[in-house]
Amino acid sequence: MPDPSEPPEPSGPSELPGQTRSAPDPTGPRPSGLDRFNGMPADEAERTLLASCGSRHWARRVAAHRPYPDLESLLAAADEAAYDLTPGDLAEALACESLTLLPEGAYSAAHTALSAAHAAYESRFGHVFVICLDDTAPEESLDQVLAGIRSRLTNDPDEERILTAEELRRLTRGRLTRCFRPAGNCAVS
Repeated sequence: MPDPSEPPEPSGPSELPGQTRSAPDPTGPRPSGLDRFNGMPADEAERTLLASCGSRHWARRVAAHRPYPDLESLLAAADEAAYDLTPGDLAEALACESLTLLPEGAYSAAHTALSAAHAAYESRFGHVFVICLDDTAPEESLDQVLAGIRSRLTNDPDEERILTAEELRRLTRGRLTRCFRPAGNCAVS
């Protein structure tokens, strides 16, 4: 028999009028993009990584070192793998890169200038020009690309290969950050 001097035990959670309770999610919280990535089969993880850098060797290497406890660990592994790209790996990755797009509303003269600069660069070095514009305002991107191509056209092929690999590493790092940051929306499903 209950003791009348003690308050009665609640029979369940109290609710205010008009308040409803939702049942707990039986599947638990959805894993983050990085958690899903860590749990993917290797071939699926490699395909996900190829969206950031087109080198299969790089993607296999980064995928093989999973699980990553956080984004910084993934970025460190991606950087390390990028530093070890062979000339063939770099060529494969560059073949997957597209030309820099002009901002909407750019004048036709800008299209002509950029097309000519890209053609001159590809003729000299045999691959597409890459530059990381993550820290550049959109309205300044065309000027940065044109200035970058013009200044790098004077490089010898070995020097340019080093600069290209560094720009590709920076591009890849930015893509991975956008894909796997905690509130990121990546192609990881």
